[in-house]
Amino acid sequence: MTAQPLLPKNAPFTAEDIDVLNSVVARTTPQQRSWLAGFFAGFEAAQSGGQVLPAAAAKPRQPLTILYASESGNCEALAMRAKKNAQKHGLDAKVFDFADADFALLSKAKNLLVFAATWGEGDPPSRAVDFYTALMSEQAPRIEGVRFAVLALGDTAYQQFCATGKAIDARLEALGGVRAFDRVDLDLDYAKQAADWTEKALSELAPADGGAAATVVHVDFKGGAQLADDDEPQFTAENPLTGEISALVNLNGTGSTRETWHIEIAADVPGFSYLPGDAIGVLPENDPALALDFAEAVGLGADGEVVKKLRERYDITTLSRAFVEAYSKLTGRMDAASLADQKAFADFSADRQLIDFIETYAEKLTPEQLFSVLRPLPGRLYSVASSPKAHPGEAHLLIGAVRWESHGRKRGGVSSTYFADRRKVGDAVRIYVKPNRHFRIPDDGNRPIIMIGAGTGVAPYRAFIEERVELGAKGKSWLFFGERNFTNDFLYQLEWQDHLASGGLSRIDVAFSRDQPEKIYVQQRLWEARADLIKWVDEGAHIYVCGDEKGMARDVDAALARILAEAARGDDEAGKAKLKELAKAGRYQRDVY
Repeated sequence: MTAQPLLPKNAPFTAEDIDVLNSVVARTTPQQRSWLAGFFAGFEAAQSGGQVLPAAAAKPRQPLTILYASESGNCEALAMRAKKNAQKHGLDAKVFDFADADFALLSKAKNLLVFAATWGEGDPPSRAVDFYTALMSEQAPRIEGVRFAVLALGDTAYQQFCATGKAIDARLEALGGVRAFDRVDLDLDYAKQAADWTEKALSELAPADGGAAATVVHVDFKGGAQLADDDEPQFTAENPLTGEISALVNLNGTGSTRETWHIEIAADVPGFSYLPGDAIGVLPENDPALALDFAEAVGLGADGEVVKKLRERYDITTLSRAFVEAYSKLTGRMDAASLADQKAFADFSADRQLIDFIETYAEKLTPEQLFSVLRPLPGRLYSVASSPKAHPGEAHLLIGAVRWESHGRKRGGVSSTYFADRRKVGDAVRIYVKPNRHFRIPDDGNRPIIMIGAGTGVAPYRAFIEERVELGAKGKSWLFFGERNFTNDFLYQLEWQDHLASGGLSRIDVAFSRDQPEKIYVQQRLWEARADLIKWVDEGAHIYVCGDEKGMARDVDAALARILAEAARGDDEAGKAKLKELAKAGRYQRDVY
């Protein structure tokens, strides 16, 4: 069917221009046409001395409050995209982090859109804890008539799947809110479903008359077009970049109990950019031997295409209750279904993976049946260990190989052994950028920084120091680093020594836990240096923590609170309050996992 012409033949253009314009406009989406309307409004403003002359009076927009609770940045990105899309629905959207929210914001809202992630076993993201706790308390205000919709992100590998989003959704209703659109609970492969849900939720929250739809794009024709703000990276998990491994080096000595790989990836293509503090996502592949075992367990081992798909596309390691339920329903195995019980599942799954379940409850499946119960293989995120100013066109990673043996089977981390065992220099690897706006060095290069990390948690600090050196920053820098042994595990030792000699790094305190009978960790080094640390804080220092949330990061939190409490001559609660003040001011930032 031929599209009808959009411009009449008597339009004030040449016949050739009319044909070109019709060809272009016929392929545009409503959002693109809205953008063009704003662009031409901005163009007219530039030609008429900066005054926008609207074609017609815009209808008032309905306010929309967008809240997000995010740990790795996924919910934050969804909230920012929702803000952009809200305008075409006649909504005037404002976005707030749970960390910056308060009851006044909630009680004044008329329309509310919430994106909430769950961290670990049912906890809210660390930055969202205070407001989440307040929201669940008896002090939370009534929000009678506020129309809301909640999108929950989670991971079916955890038993409390999407618990935070579910709790927020129920709480908003209990406080008098009106659910405008049903909550959706999404797993790691959330992108398409989240986009569809957001569009439908915005349609439900939009004013009945549609409101104003046009977007005005401000144009500075002296310096080129200033497009609408867009911080989203070009390369994402859905649109990865294929880079090439240019270096792959085990940084640990031969006598080490660790295996930590420094990996350099060449990615010198237009549109690939990141900042120190960001994460690089890797789309790995499963161990081919495991993929073959998996296929054989369901009677498909001879099918090379099935094995290839299992290796490249599907998660064949994560054992979850959701998988147990889906598999049991598909096969009719009542004995397997009994494992869906929380205690039974916990007992069976302890240090087991999906292959153990499949082999225990083996049934012959068709490829279609098998793939229907598996989820896509998710990417893995790693703090970038390089500054793009120091290494243009490259991204460096620091990855610790994960290996263990249980129930008679040797096992390994999917992504870490992908690099350690199955990749070599010159091989291709698919990567993407995950911005981390809440783990950034200060804009003011004169500000002191204190960096605390253990093991691979030192990765972002290599990027921080390289960036500050390239920028000529004059602020002091102090690194606390912990590992097992000085001789074999001092990651990037020569680089830190060079930075100390040149002044790029002002001070380093180390804790090697196994070099003496009594184990010593970074939190003890913090306490020993507390007098100097307080001086740095008083001088405006920013503090950073990177590492394991349940281990090192939690202990460091406690140590810092104790140090701040002593300095203020207060109790532990006073120290925790001071730490929260620093976090609110952006001077205490954590990248934990």
